[in-house]
Amino acid sequence: MGFRFPGIIRRASFSGNRSASKAVDVPKGYLAVYVGEKQTRYVIPVSYLSQPSFQDLLSQAEEEFGYDHPMGGLTIPCTEDIFQHITSRMNGI
Repeated sequence: MGFRFPGIIRRASFSGNRSASKAVDVPKGYLAVYVGEKQTRYVIPVSYLSQPSFQDLLSQAEEEFGYDHPMGGLTIPCTEDIFQHITSRMNGI
């Protein structure tokens, strides 16, 4: 069961194979990302991808993980608190 934040959807943490989650779980116009030490899954609007603060997170992900995500999802290398702070500023998009 997930919690609903304005603009983002938070799902329970996943351990093991994240690719077992089906694409159907992500509504059209959204993207699943994994954040924090527990790899909590967030479903965010694709409109966030064009925002400078989110592009900074993507650059950090590229530096840390490259483009190879063997677990099947985009991993954002920051804490959940930082991620929630950044995305909460983008809710007006």
